[in-house]
Amino acid sequence: ERATRAGPSDDMRAAADVHGTLRRHGGILRRSRRDRRTCGKPRVACEAETNWSRAMVENDVRHFLHLDDFSKDELSAMLQRASEVKAKIKGGDRSFQPFKGMSMAMIFTKPSMRTRVSFETGFHLLGGHAVYLGPNDIGIGKREATKDVARVLSRYNDLIMARLFAHQDLIDLAQYSTVPIINGLTDYNHPCQLMADALTIKEHFGRVDGIKMVYIGDGNNMVHSMLRLAAVFPMEFVCCCPESYVPDPTTVKRAMDAGFSKIEISHSPMDAVKGADVIYTDVWASMGQKEEAEQRRKDFTGFQVNMALMDAAGPQCKFMHCLPAERGVECTDEVIESNRSIVFDEAENRMHAQNAVMLYSLDC
Repeated sequence: ERATRAGPSDDMRAAADVHGTLRRHGGILRRSRRDRRTCGKPRVACEAETNWSRAMVENDVRHFLHLDDFSKDELSAMLQRASEVKAKIKGGDRSFQPFKGMSMAMIFTKPSMRTRVSFETGFHLLGGHAVYLGPNDIGIGKREATKDVARVLSRYNDLIMARLFAHQDLIDLAQYSTVPIINGLTDYNHPCQLMADALTIKEHFGRVDGIKMVYIGDGNNMVHSMLRLAAVFPMEFVCCCPESYVPDPTTVKRAMDAGFSKIEISHSPMDAVKGADVIYTDVWASMGQKEEAEQRRKDFTGFQVNMALMDAAGPQCKFMHCLPAERGVECTDEVIESNRSIVFDEAENRMHAQNAVMLYSLDC
């Protein structure tokens, strides 16, 4: 699932030929991407600077596509950076402007309030300018080839965030872009949400290691992201779902084979949640599945997160949801409004976690 290439494209060779030259970009003279100075220090090859080379493709581009492209130390460093920058922002300090003079293209084939506002606001607060490109602005893979979109946008912008249906479109963007691609969500996974979740868990429990997280619901892209987090951080992860809604078996095996975490697929919510630190759920019918909503409500009978389920887990247990929530369907209003719910801390942390991801990707 990682982006791979047989070799650099003609466009990439052309970009290398103009290494060190200045180009006009948005009315501002800038160095070409590979020679640009960032955050007051010369950009150096990432392999010489850190251990993050596994997550990169050619030309020192730091993409953020899957959580287990990174080590535990690397993700922990991003979470620590998120906490530090969050403290600055919450304290009213607006002096930290690492993205000044930079632009980010935001591609949306799936609309979202949280993804758009958290990325756009976060990038602005750190000095940058974000450009929203909605479903009708590009027609990615239909009106224009994904590889052409990647080549064009990466010549205008310093960063591209993409919230897409097809995961292959994300891989194609990463393959042909000469600037970092950040995965804002695909039908396969949602790593930025899990970074926000890990930050929230760390704030409430003081750690991510050793947490028991129980997901109740559809074995969807959220579960795939949790499994890939469990392939990095040691934890106990249980996906509790109806038998016909299990997650991708290859991703389950990947998490198990990593050998860090205890992974379980369960079909009994009451048994699954015993001793849980976190109970997590998501809508039963995601975007693009709404025509299945009625059938899914029948199939998910008994999988609603309610106070009885929270009590079965124990008093230590917190409730999480990636939002938007269908109150009264996958979770009760009582649970989401209770003092055991940390969903709005989680939603706020989308911005702070993503700021850290962008700082990493832009080498700031």
